[in-house]
Parts: sequence; C-alpha cells; structure tokens
Amino acid sequence: MLRRLIQLYIGLILYGVSTAVYVRANLGADPWNVFHLGVAGLASLDIGLVMILTGAAVLLLWIPLRQRPGLGTISNVIVLGLAADATLSILPPLESLWLRSALLLLAVVLNALATGMYIGAGFGAGPRDGLMTGIHARTGWPIRRIRTTIEISVLLIGVLLGGAFGIGTVLYALAIGPLIQICLPWFQLPRVAQRKPLKAELPS
Repeated sequence: MLRRLIQLYIGLILYGVSTAVYVRANLGADPWNVFHLGVAGLASLDIGLVMILTGAAVLLLWIPLRQRPGLGTISNVIVLGLAADATLSILPPLESLWLRSALLLLAVVLNALATGMYIGAGFGAGPRDGLMTGIHARTGWPIRRIRTTIEISVLLIGVLLGGAFGIGTVLYALAIGPLIQICLPWFQLPRVAQRKPLKAELPS
C-alpha cells in the first residue's frame, strides 16, 4: 500500500511538472492543456488553478454517469495543478528554439511516465479518463470514439480561447499512446498481497 501511494503521488507530481514544461516549451500542448491555457489566458488565472477547477467540474459530470471517484481521482484534481504552478514558479521562460524543442520532448516523455505511474498505482482514474470510461459504460460507445470526441472538443474550445496549439500538440497525439503502452507495464503493481497460511510459515 505504501509503495502504491508513493508511486501515485510521484506520478501526479510528474504529470503537473510535464504540464509546466509544455508551457515553457511554448510549442503547443496536449488538447486538455490547450484548453487550460486558453481559459487561463482569458480569465487571467494561473494554469494550475484552471486545472484544479476544470478537474472539479469534470468530476461533477461523473454524478449522472454513476462513476465513483477513488483516492487517485481526488488527488488528481488537486495535485496536478499545484505541481504545475510550483514548477512554473522556478522554471523561467526560454528564448532558444533548441532548448524549447528539448523541453517539448522532455514534456512528452514525462507525461507518459507520469501517466503510467499514477494509473499503475491502481487508486482510480483521473477525472478526464473517468468521464471517458463512464460514458462508455452508460452508452456502449467505443472508447476510441469517445476519447477522440472529447479530445477534439476540448482542443477546439481551447484554440478558440487562445490556447497554445502547435507542433507539440501533433507530437503528443502521435507519441503519447505508444509511450504509455511502453511505460504502463513498468509501474503496474499488485493490489493485494497474498500471504501464505500460518501453518506453512511455522517449522514442522
């Protein structure tokens, strides 16, 4: 249990860090962060606060879908935004295109590692992933179609709000699936430890 908790929170923190790295790379972000950046710019809010508010709003959509949040779900809402803002406060903006390109690659890799860690810990889906699985459970629509519809919708809204769409968005779309598929098996942990019967532990 302790190992799973440590993995969960390291994963969530790294996910928030990856968001901040996307922002500093300034070459485009994943669809949800395009949305977060658009809202943040329009409302003059920190992106971390927008992430927290968005996560809470998405979590409300779980109610009609009869989804139940876990510890990982609630932690996701809070930790991602706090980690993103904390990282942005110490990571300065960069001018060099080479450094920004390196940051973009780092952001994609960190995002995949972080996703593998917090999902592998087994404490429940994040609000956005839970929305996808909840819609699937209630409608029977294919996961791929639901995920694509949600991602395209938030991306378009984010672009209309002025969010950062660019090569980073395309790179994320192409790379994140295969990277998570590679990373997830590294971090999947058993949820229940099996103990031997007491008699087997005693000398005969």
